[in-house]
Amino acid sequence: MYKDNPLLEKSLKFAARIVKLYQYLVNEKKESIISKQIIRSGTSIGANANEAAYGVSQADFVSKMQISLKETAETEYWLRLLVMSGYD
Repeated sequence: MYKDNPLLEKSLKFAARIVKLYQYLVNEKKESIISKQIIRSGTSIGANANEAAYGVSQADFVSKMQISLKETAETEYWLRLLVMSGYD
């Protein structure tokens, strides 16, 4: 299914990068607050998109995709804050 759906494939790859970023922040930078927020929202993007792909109705699909979009915006916020805070 992932090969047939670029959104699911890209969101899974993004989540894997987020996990690596989390590990780097915790292990190398000793950062624990922002990194927890980033891993939660950054991995939730793909999880909700994946769940949407199996939605039982169009309304269910739209709802899960809206949640995925909101998680994307939240992840963007945390990443921008991370850079502005000097953790890059």
